[in-house]
Amino acid sequence: MIGVVIAVWIVAALSVLGAIYWAIVGWRVRRDGANRPSLREGLAGSLDRWPAVSVIVPAHNEESHAPDLLKSLLAQDYAGDLEVIFVLDRCTDESHAILARVIAADAAANVRPCHVRLIDNTHCPDDWAGKCFAAHQGAQQAQGEILLFTDADTTFDPALVRASVRLLVDRKLALLSALSTVSVRHGFEAIVQPAAALQLMKQYPISRVNDPDEPRPFANGQFMMFTRESYDALGGHGAVKDALLEDLAFARRMVTVLKRKAGLFIADGLLRVRMYESYEQFCEGWKRIFIEASHRNPTRLVRYGWECLLVGAGVSAIGVLAVILGFLGWVMGDLPLGIAGILTGSIALLIQQLVLRRIFQLVGVPRIAAIAYPFAALAVARIQWRGAHDLRSGQPVRWGGRSYVLQPTRR
Repeated sequence: MIGVVIAVWIVAALSVLGAIYWAIVGWRVRRDGANRPSLREGLAGSLDRWPAVSVIVPAHNEESHAPDLLKSLLAQDYAGDLEVIFVLDRCTDESHAILARVIAADAAANVRPCHVRLIDNTHCPDDWAGKCFAAHQGAQQAQGEILLFTDADTTFDPALVRASVRLLVDRKLALLSALSTVSVRHGFEAIVQPAAALQLMKQYPISRVNDPDEPRPFANGQFMMFTRESYDALGGHGAVKDALLEDLAFARRMVTVLKRKAGLFIADGLLRVRMYESYEQFCEGWKRIFIEASHRNPTRLVRYGWECLLVGAGVSAIGVLAVILGFLGWVMGDLPLGIAGILTGSIALLIQQLVLRRIFQLVGVPRIAAIAYPFAALAVARIQWRGAHDLRSGQPVRWGGRSYVLQPTRR
């Protein structure tokens, strides 16, 4: 009996700590949610002059995604000049032919003209990452006062360019980036993707990224809009040519080196992305993201993995255990002990689920998927631990058709 009493009080105390943690997370979500910067803020009002915009899309074998993006770009309601440049990076599929047919169909329909160019790139220098070199080539030929880099697996709402340009100009930003709305087509996108995104946002909270006094630089490579002057002053993609996450490298240099203002916004459905076709691709992609977000520090990756596991699966397991032991204490005749275990465990589980369901709702994922969060947390922890292992053992990281052996750091 004494063993049960001790166990109940231990798990009850841990459940209280877990409930407090998730209550704090919920308070932050509520606070940041009420003030979260949205691209939709740019839909109100207008500009005296709409600057020319160049949309640059580096694409490698994206015949299944790129046509949808091009159609959404052709449908933009932007009042200024808009040009679209697809840089087809060493493509071996039918991307060029399919995109050419979309362009021809648009011209035949006599839709408002949008200048579209297809550039076929057949090589990449050894000291460049493939995506960076393709984006660099597009920027070299772009004519716009504003450069917008996006990925081929995204799609734009018709008002996206207009809203983004207005925010960039009105807020005097050198770099504007957006967190896209993820299209949910696979189970792992509904279950594990939110857990991975939540882990990343713990490291880079939007409120900290946009803090005017002490910003924590961050950008999302799926959507990066620069003023041409700032992009050139930074050195363009040549300044980040060997970075595995050029978006983070851009943000860090823009804020810490040039001392210019960057802004991060929630897309709120104006920008959608289809990121991964398989769970294996998902794990590899997020492993690269976590490695770079952690400054290639394996010790930090291991710590983040344990934190993710403890506050995700750990709180859930302790809450369930507290309820079970509470019932056991009740059956054994100790009513106060039983109530303590059942109540604390249930409260911890309830608060965690309520907060997670709100987060899932905000990111456009079915709230019911929050039930599987403990398993998602374990999956995300394993991805981070795998990243730490690869850094320590010198295992190559694959990206953009190449393999990179990264040197671990202690930053």
